[in-house]
Amino acid sequence: MNVDEVIGIFREAGAVLEGHFILTSGLRSPIFLQKARVFMYADKTEKLCRALAEKIRAQVRGQVDYLVGPAVGGLIPAYETSRHLAVPAIWVEREGGQFRLRRFEIPQGARVVVIEDIVTTGLSIRETVDCMRALGAEVLAAGCIIDRSAGKADVGVPLIALAEYEVPAYPADRLPPELAKIPPVKPGSRNI
Repeated sequence: MNVDEVIGIFREAGAVLEGHFILTSGLRSPIFLQKARVFMYADKTEKLCRALAEKIRAQVRGQVDYLVGPAVGGLIPAYETSRHLAVPAIWVEREGGQFRLRRFEIPQGARVVVIEDIVTTGLSIRETVDCMRALGAEVLAAGCIIDRSAGKADVGVPLIALAEYEVPAYPADRLPPELAKIPPVKPGSRNI
């Protein structure tokens, strides 16, 4: 599946929004990819996650024991991707501002791949990787449906992106004039 096909699925679902958005990272962007509008369609989600699973299978060597999704954004893609890889999907949740594996246990040395929906800076993946390593897991890689950074985000492990789609993002104090004129909206889930 190529970038145009992935973005085409987002467009079909009405998930490519234009305006002034405050991203989960705190950066500002004229484009927001509202993956919830894609994930409400099981067929579209299945198609994307099947393709992501194929990329993971081709790039990760050896057995994968678990896929781990950062809550909230990584839950659905981790679950659906795990179905295609035939491994369990688990997730981390914020507790006191830190990701914790609250509902599951994993054995020492478990081989995991972190699955995220969309990457901008990679912070959620890095925090998930740190959590998993602290529990004694071996983090093999991370996967995402769209890498908005087009390969620039450092997630601390190899990143397998179904599509790299560079979208402009700016610090709040360095907005282009045309973006500064539009009132910002914060559609992300980081503070939920």
